[in-house]
Amino acid sequence: MTPELPPPLRAALERELAGASRRDLAQRSAATTAAYRSGRTSAAAIKGADDALAYALTRLPATYAACATVFAEARRMAPDFAPASLLDAGCGPGTGSWAAREAFPSLDRITWLDASAPFLDLACRLAGDDLSAEPQRRDLTAGGFPKADVVLASYALAEIAPPAQPGVVASLWEAAEGLLILVEPGTPAGFERLRAARTGLIADGARILAPCPHDGACPIAAPDWCHFSVRLPRSRDHRLAKGAEVPFEDEKFTYLVAARPHIAAEVRTPRVLARPRAGKPGIDLKLCTEAGLEERFVARRDKTAHAKARRLDWGDAL
Repeated sequence: MTPELPPPLRAALERELAGASRRDLAQRSAATTAAYRSGRTSAAAIKGADDALAYALTRLPATYAACATVFAEARRMAPDFAPASLLDAGCGPGTGSWAAREAFPSLDRITWLDASAPFLDLACRLAGDDLSAEPQRRDLTAGGFPKADVVLASYALAEIAPPAQPGVVASLWEAAEGLLILVEPGTPAGFERLRAARTGLIADGARILAPCPHDGACPIAAPDWCHFSVRLPRSRDHRLAKGAEVPFEDEKFTYLVAARPHIAAEVRTPRVLARPRAGKPGIDLKLCTEAGLEERFVARRDKTAHAKARRLDWGDAL
């Protein structure tokens, strides 16, 4: 079950939780979840330090796991890219920035943008001396973002009114001098937000490095949607806050990694869009390829191909 939180971040979160009422945090977390589902933004739902901490307890590990998975893929696709600066737009408690630095240790200048003062305050406390960042309180719809080698917006577009989303994505892309990375919940709505963003980015000259193996029209049709999953461990406090018994959580997410034309990248290859189905005759794979969606069967009797297929998982590139 990976990835886990970096030790400094885990220790900082534990320090924040010391002495806090777990019952109160669980109640605040439930109220925050209800607020988000009703369409309220972080600036409205996170009213104070306790709300921000409750959110971090229940959502920070899953957000980190999703972002770490995406950044690992970005690093795989652009292995020679060594960014120095990161803009984390809609940063929340700074979770995505930790994942970015794990993937790209060359990052030494980080800017946080968020409309929520409690989130920015918590982000600074969690960072301590281990992650240096400049916090700026601002609404993403205002645009005019500072430029950076990597621009990240994780779980942020969902809080922006649909008519304003294309403009925000365009502003994020304008600020990105190397990569733009978007991460959203792995729901049909999250996928549709990123599908629209993908169309606009390609029109503006972006090359989609992942998860798409091409820059053509997306072949996925409703009720299907493109999303992925990462399994992460749950701490005891995490389980108590969420009223859960199992020691792990499966976070569903969808994402885009868009690159400027000058970024050297690996050749794009077909992507596994669902968990492989293994049976006695062989393995069935659902793939997104340059030619569109494909169901591919790998027979057990083809020992070389079958051995490779056995190592594939949902979200992998061939």
